[in-house]
Amino acid sequence: MSQGIKMKIELRLYASLSRVAAGVKKSGGVLEVEVKEGTTIWELLKEHEVSVEKVKLIFLNGKKEAGEKRLSDGDRLGVFPPVAGG
Repeated sequence: MSQGIKMKIELRLYASLSRVAAGVKKSGGVLEVEVKEGTTIWELLKEHEVSVEKVKLIFLNGKKEAGEKRLSDGDRLGVFPPVAGG
């Protein structure tokens, strides 16, 4: 079985999630990550130690998306925790 093609993804973690990602390079608030072809959003987040239980909203290329969605090269991913207001 092949290792799979590596793809570059822009990952933005907002609010409390911005402090938890492991092993990524930050550039202007954007985490630049490489993933294997066929990786899902949940797999990417788990790989970088982002607890899926703390994720409320996911936006992929500006559109709301589910964690089961498979990523494509060049995708822009924004992840938000639950936010309380008052």
